[in-house]
Amino acid sequence: MSEPVSDEPVGELELVHAFTGPMPTGVSVSHTGRIFVSFPRWGDEVPATVVELRDGAEVPYPDELWNRPGGADDQDAFVSVQSIVVDPADRLWALDTGSPMFQPTRPGGPKLVRVDLDSDSVTQVITFPPDVALPTTYLNDVRFDLRRGDAGLAYITDSAITGPNGIIVVDLATGASWRRLHDHPSTKAEPLSRFRPVVEGRPFLQRPDDGPPDPVTIGADGIAISADGSRLHYCPLASRQWYSVATDALADISVSADEVAATVVHEGDKGTGSDGLETDDAGRIYLTSYEHNAVLRRRPDGEYETVVHDPRLLWPDTLSVAVDGHLYVTANQLHRQAGFQQGRDLRRKPYALFRTRIDAGPVLLR
Repeated sequence: MSEPVSDEPVGELELVHAFTGPMPTGVSVSHTGRIFVSFPRWGDEVPATVVELRDGAEVPYPDELWNRPGGADDQDAFVSVQSIVVDPADRLWALDTGSPMFQPTRPGGPKLVRVDLDSDSVTQVITFPPDVALPTTYLNDVRFDLRRGDAGLAYITDSAITGPNGIIVVDLATGASWRRLHDHPSTKAEPLSRFRPVVEGRPFLQRPDDGPPDPVTIGADGIAISADGSRLHYCPLASRQWYSVATDALADISVSADEVAATVVHEGDKGTGSDGLETDDAGRIYLTSYEHNAVLRRRPDGEYETVVHDPRLLWPDTLSVAVDGHLYVTANQLHRQAGFQQGRDLRRKPYALFRTRIDAGPVLLR
């Protein structure tokens, strides 16, 4: 009897690191090849929320002290880092949610922290006022354009589960920040009537062990800046739609909310729910496909193609284009967590960091 036909992989995945401890989310690679990973405090025991991978070991970064917060409002230590990103000037930024276990934030906890990679020391801490980082805010991912203003701007998604979603803009010179697209429909999770996700062949819903299932309500999550810096792309996690907005409108604090919203473009149906977005210097936009264990990309001509599809890509989370010509991606089995599985943790270690060759580099706006 012949073997049954099975789902065939597309592309090639190289395992970079296997994680046997907490589940990772963020990954970023410096211009010299150093690899950094973040582990938010979602319930696993997290010895360090930011690490550098050194000779196969997960080393707290920049040191152990920065990974030992005194509380959820500690502005001098990492509370729960969701994302780390190396900027165009080869500096590492850690985006601290200040929200372990998705708890309400307190001033001082949510912050953007710059680490100098030459000295391995923290050189800037930007905290957010309570009208920017709301009690419901969940700082999810960040991108940089260092050409704007005196020191550049950062753009951050607020993927709040229960509160307003939006984009937060940060002036890196002054530390000033402001909200854009506040609770705009393009930043919101879609209801089950319009988006019913399926992961590993099963409906993906919030499934507590003591009640009926509820839809996933995570809003603006993935974020990527276009190769020319003119558009910021973003997508709610609970949606197959994605959008872009003019960075000129985001950056100018004098532009009204309605004027910003007028620059939003519906980029269409991606054919999948996505967690992470990324761009390369060839003008291509990458998107994780958690419904299909894949990474897709949209070419400048508008066509979509599959970069990699592999059964090991169980919930591809964060994407990072590196100067070594590879696309890095974490796979962390997020959908197998107990909150989605009636109280049963179905994750099976190890979690993984993969990479695949794309022969392109990161967008470096500097």
